[in-house]
Amino acid sequence: MVSDILFDTYRIHRLPPDLSSVHLQWFAAEDEGRTEEPTEHKLRKAREEGRVVKSSEFSSALILLVGIGAIALLATYLLETFLAMLKYFLTNSASIDITNNGITVQAVFSFFIRLTMPIVGVVFITALMSNLLQVGFLFTVKPITPDLTRIIPKFGKFFKRAMFSAEAGFNLFKSFVKVGLVAVLAVLNIQAELPKIMNLLKVHFYHGVELISSLAFRIIFEAGILLLMLSVLDYMFQRRLHRQRLKMSRQELKEERRMYEGDPLVKSRLRERMREIMTRNMLQAVPKADVVITNPTHFAIALEWDRLIMAAPTVVAKGADMIAHKIKEIAQDNEVPVVENKPLAQALYNEVEVGEIIPEKFYEVMATILAEIYKLKGVTEEVI
Repeated sequence: MVSDILFDTYRIHRLPPDLSSVHLQWFAAEDEGRTEEPTEHKLRKAREEGRVVKSSEFSSALILLVGIGAIALLATYLLETFLAMLKYFLTNSASIDITNNGITVQAVFSFFIRLTMPIVGVVFITALMSNLLQVGFLFTVKPITPDLTRIIPKFGKFFKRAMFSAEAGFNLFKSFVKVGLVAVLAVLNIQAELPKIMNLLKVHFYHGVELISSLAFRIIFEAGILLLMLSVLDYMFQRRLHRQRLKMSRQELKEERRMYEGDPLVKSRLRERMREIMTRNMLQAVPKADVVITNPTHFAIALEWDRLIMAAPTVVAKGADMIAHKIKEIAQDNEVPVVENKPLAQALYNEVEVGEIIPEKFYEVMATILAEIYKLKGVTEEVI
């Protein structure tokens, strides 16, 4: 019966296709009528597909800072390795056999690895950590999976988004700010060291290299700090843009609710059917009741008392209005006593569910009622 209800409701109110499968990344939310905030399911699905909030500026700034810091810390080691490489090749330049260059190739790779691997390793770990800090651990191949629906986008709206959208304006502003910050830092640092720079012709070559390298390191380090601060604003913008892209139309929201919460009509029909089944099962227990307490017109509560298996009288059926009338009819047909007691009937209806024993505060009045019923029946039975 329940399956028939589901089938009939689906046939009459067939759900539209799942709109979440349509790629809307080329379009603005407002242009598509997507004005509702994304649901938790939509956010979780986007994360599973690799669409997460991430600022490339944060990763770049962190890599720049850690990379320049690693070069500064390893400067002595790198310089010594570089000088050793020059010495090796200059010393052996006249004796190298070009017909058997296996040793030369081995030496080149050896020096290359010694010079680059420390910095590359540090930068790789930094890039990995910067993404973990923003996204957390996430593995998915969805972003690199071929998708034919993205091959031919709507170029008009694509160029509108790429050139005239808030994202394009922010990226342009961000580029100008980065160039301006680096230029200002370079000018300020060069001006501070300008007297020393003007005297480079009078100092030893080593001191000149030391001055220029320290100046360059300082400019890069300060620029990295400022870019890291700028990346915070970029992350906030990317977070807002991410939620804008995931916004849903009202129709999408309705479809998602129907998909994961159930069609309201189907749920209503199922609840109605369940009530009918529960009412039918409840009414079947009325003939076994010992007494029915009535309001008399609004409520009817059927109680059963078996002192061998029950701690107190138990409500086996209850109802209001039409169901109450049905309970009284069944009770009369099966010669179950019907007792009118308005306060008791209302209290039992409001406080006791079907299958529960009555609270202790009703023991005295129920004992009186049951004693009267047993007396009329001529049955000697221990009451509560």
